[in-house]
Amino acid sequence: MRTRIAVPDNDLTRLRIALTVFFALDGFVFAGWVVRIPAIKEQTGASASALGLALLGVSAGAVITMMLTGRLCRRYGTHRVTVVCAVLLSLSVALPPLTHSATALGAVLLVFGAAYGSINVAFNSAAVDLVGALRRPIMPSFHAAFSLGGMIGAGLGGLVAGALSPTRHLLGLTVIGLLVTAVAGRTLLRIRPPAPAQVSPPRTSTVQDSPPRKSTAHRPGTGSRGLVVTFGLIALCTAYGEGALADWSALHLEHDLDATAGVAAVGYSCFALAMTIGRLTGTRLLERLGQTRTLVGGGATAALGMLLGALAPSVWAVLLGFMITGLGLANLFPVAVERAGRLAGPDGVAVASTLGYGGMLLGPPAIGFMADWFSLPAALTSVAALAATAAVIAALTRRAATL
Repeated sequence: MRTRIAVPDNDLTRLRIALTVFFALDGFVFAGWVVRIPAIKEQTGASASALGLALLGVSAGAVITMMLTGRLCRRYGTHRVTVVCAVLLSLSVALPPLTHSATALGAVLLVFGAAYGSINVAFNSAAVDLVGALRRPIMPSFHAAFSLGGMIGAGLGGLVAGALSPTRHLLGLTVIGLLVTAVAGRTLLRIRPPAPAQVSPPRTSTVQDSPPRKSTAHRPGTGSRGLVVTFGLIALCTAYGEGALADWSALHLEHDLDATAGVAAVGYSCFALAMTIGRLTGTRLLERLGQTRTLVGGGATAALGMLLGALAPSVWAVLLGFMITGLGLANLFPVAVERAGRLAGPDGVAVASTLGYGGMLLGPPAIGFMADWFSLPAALTSVAALAATAAVIAALTRRAATL
């Protein structure tokens, strides 16, 4: 019979808590940086276009290093790589306020983006193995922790923006990040990761004299590679919507519906809150519906919600549409990354994350070009189109994706 490395239940619980902390820390640090972008723009004297190019450093750094991180995880282990990347993320977030030009800002954001992208691959890979060991679909709960960390980081950043300079604020994030990493990282390094064999389904054969089957977990064939890319495309469709709403929801409310600046700012908050609620309830939803129905239903829900959010003539109807969209998209990315990780381990997580991040990078400029050609409401319907595409992909591959 196949040998498995048993991990005590109490260790799995501690491991889940530690990984949850790292997901929350990632969202907290990233949101803390985002809320200080206007102040850093003023400090560097960058024009809007120069700042836009500098901000691409975050995405470029993430995309460049994600595939490399998958290989590092296979060689050194997901827990070690997670801790090292958390240290790098905490240190690099303090660098942007030290720059005084758009070029220098872009360079340090390349480093920050590399750390951000790498830790996402590392802790998602660790979470995939834990999901397999627990045999429960808990992946959305980790991403809910990321969303909650982001909401706390943004809220705290808004509170201290008037009292602290960007340098002091982001240096404070460095200190918090290193302290949290020291505590949670100690737990993570002490617990051996669940064996990849635990991710694969148990044997069902009852013939005892038959030769044991070799585990194929994390060793994808040609078909599995195609499925990994398929789940990556679902992640791309989801992240496209997240990026588009983050950058364009307020503008749509203010310019197209004459909402006040305060009400316009609430638009993305409604979306983010709905995503958090959706992810907090994601485990129960997956247990009741299964992964394929969750993907199909989520994509369809998001498509309908975004049609309402893009085309409704009333501010309150648009806000409702944004909330429905958030609920629909909430679990698509976590499920897609988890399925890719089950098929190909850290490399699968890296592929899905890279494609997903590419969607987040593609969304805002694509919406901008389409808004110039047509109108912003028409451009926002592309979010609905891609959400529906994710649902169709999930439905068409439901049999092939069964593990």
